[in-house]
Amino acid sequence: MGIEEEDSIEQAAVARRERLNALKAARQLLNTPDTTDNADDNDNNPSMKFRNYVPQDKELQEAKLAPPVLPKFEDPIAAAPPPSENKEDPFLNIAPKKPNWDLRRDVQKKLDKLERRFQKATYKLMEEQERESQLSEDGRTASED
Repeated sequence: MGIEEEDSIEQAAVARRERLNALKAARQLLNTPDTTDNADDNDNNPSMKFRNYVPQDKELQEAKLAPPVLPKFEDPIAAAPPPSENKEDPFLNIAPKKPNWDLRRDVQKKLDKLERRFQKATYKLMEEQERESQLSEDGRTASED
């Protein structure tokens, strides 16, 4: 650490202390009550305020507060237009569109395996028919020569 850094740190600390002292002084000035103004106010005006009680004393009746006025509430639901009458039956959404969907799901693997076997079998049959047709064509061409 150099001498310049120590000096700048000390200057920053001094400036911070001064700011804190100024803040403390300002807070104390705000918190101290003025005794001259408060004494006059307490003598003339009662400190009680009546919201739900009507006092019998005339001086205290002046301290009665008016009841609060509630703002008028507008119900957004009542103001909204009524929903349309085209309602679907809710039980239609519960049932599946196709009644056998669960059976298809359970049997799908077996169906796929059978489909592959069927494709292989048809391919073999087509190959055999092709061979037979070629043999018959070869036999015809040989007999014609």
